[in-house]
Amino acid sequence: MYGNDFGPTAQASGTDADTPPGPDEPLNAAEAGIFDDLIEAEQRIEPRDAMPDSYRQTLVRQIAQHAHSEIIGMQPEGNWITRAPSLRRKAILMAKVQDEAGHGLYLYSAAETLGVDREELLDRLHTGRQRYSSIFNYPTLTWADCGAIGWLVDGAAIMNQVPLCRCSYGPYARAMIRICKEESFHQRQGFEILWTLMRGTEKQQAMAQDAADRWWWPALMMFGPPDTGEAAQGGGHTQQSMAWGIKRFANDDLRQKFVDMMVPQAERLGIVLPDPELRWNAERGHYDFGPIDWEEFWRVLKGDGPCNAERIAHRVQAHDEGAWVREAATAYAVKQASREAVA
Repeated sequence: MYGNDFGPTAQASGTDADTPPGPDEPLNAAEAGIFDDLIEAEQRIEPRDAMPDSYRQTLVRQIAQHAHSEIIGMQPEGNWITRAPSLRRKAILMAKVQDEAGHGLYLYSAAETLGVDREELLDRLHTGRQRYSSIFNYPTLTWADCGAIGWLVDGAAIMNQVPLCRCSYGPYARAMIRICKEESFHQRQGFEILWTLMRGTEKQQAMAQDAADRWWWPALMMFGPPDTGEAAQGGGHTQQSMAWGIKRFANDDLRQKFVDMMVPQAERLGIVLPDPELRWNAERGHYDFGPIDWEEFWRVLKGDGPCNAERIAHRVQAHDEGAWVREAATAYAVKQASREAVA
C-alpha cells in the first residue's frame, strides 16, 4: 500500500476505486476538494486518485522530459566506453551508462501510470515535440569530460532530483529514491576521475581544467531559466508546480545551492572554476557568481547546439534497429498468456 492508493478517496467522491476520472474529464467539487486536501496535508497522489488534468499533464511533461534526458544522456559518455584508459574505468563507465538506461525505464513506467503510452512519449521525443536537457547537446572531447559530466552534470542532477523524492505524485517520488542513490555514485565517480587527473601530469591537469571550463556554465543552465524575483512574474511552470508539491524549490534557489556546494569541491580538486565574478558574499552567506548566457541556453534547447541533430539521429536509429526485439518480446508475452489461459 502506498499513500492514498487504497484510501477513501474514490469512495468519498462516489466513484469506483479502479476508475478515476479520465484525463480529459473535469473533477467534480468533491473530487477537487479531496485533491486539494491531500496536497495541503503533504500526502501522496496515487494513479487511482482523482486529479486535475492540468496536474496530470504537468507531470507527464516533466517526467517525460526527465526520462528522455536519461536515455539521451547515455550517448555522451557511452561514446567513451571503448576508449576509457583502463579495464576498471571501462567497467565503471559501462555500469553508469546502464544505470542511465534503468533510470529512463523507471521514469517511463512512472509516466505510464498517468495514462500516457510509452511509444507516444518516444515518438514525441523523436519528432521534436518533447525536449530533453540541453546539457546533453554538448560534445565529450576528452576523457576528462567523463569526469566533468559526473562531477558537474550529475552533481546538478542530484541537487535537482533529491527534492523530487518528496514529490506529491507517488510513482515519481518512489522512482527518484533509487535514481538519486545511483546518481550519487555517478557524481563520486566523476570527482574521482578529475581527482586522479589533477594529480597527474601537466597535460592531464590541463585536460581536467579544460573540461571543467566547458561544462561549468552548461551545468548551471541545467536548473532552468530564472524563476524568482522579477522573473517569477513572467510565467513558467515553477509557481504552480510548487503549489502542487511537484517541485519543492525554485530554479534559482537550487542553482545557488549547487554553486555553494561545488566551489569547495573545486578548491579541493585544484580546479579553477571559469567565473571571474565567483566570490564569497559574507552578507548573503552564499557565493556570488557571474551572469549566465541565457541566449545560448535557449538556442541549444531549440535545436541549435553542437550535437542536437546527432543525438536525435542516433536515438532514432537505435530505436528503429531495436524494433525486432520489441516485436519478439510482445510475441512471447502473447504466447505465454495463451498458454496460461489454456491451463
